[in-house]
Amino acid sequence: MDMKSLLKSGAFVQESAKPSMFKELDATELYCPKCGQAVPVQKRLLLVLPDGDKYEYRCAFCAESVGTKMDRRDQSIVR
Repeated sequence: MDMKSLLKSGAFVQESAKPSMFKELDATELYCPKCGQAVPVQKRLLLVLPDGDKYEYRCAFCAESVGTKMDRRDQSIVR
């Protein structure tokens, strides 16, 4: 089983009753398969959806897409 399928399965997710210290995190470096190493990334708005904004992370050197992030909106605010 590869790392991507392990992460999707939730094998590494540990839920806690305590509230999280961090509400949101942004990546500064991610692995780029084209460059073959961890590289600085640029965050770019990809889609504006009703349930939140979807961002794409791109390699700062070769502009390869290396990941995405979904910022969910608080449903009590959006009506």
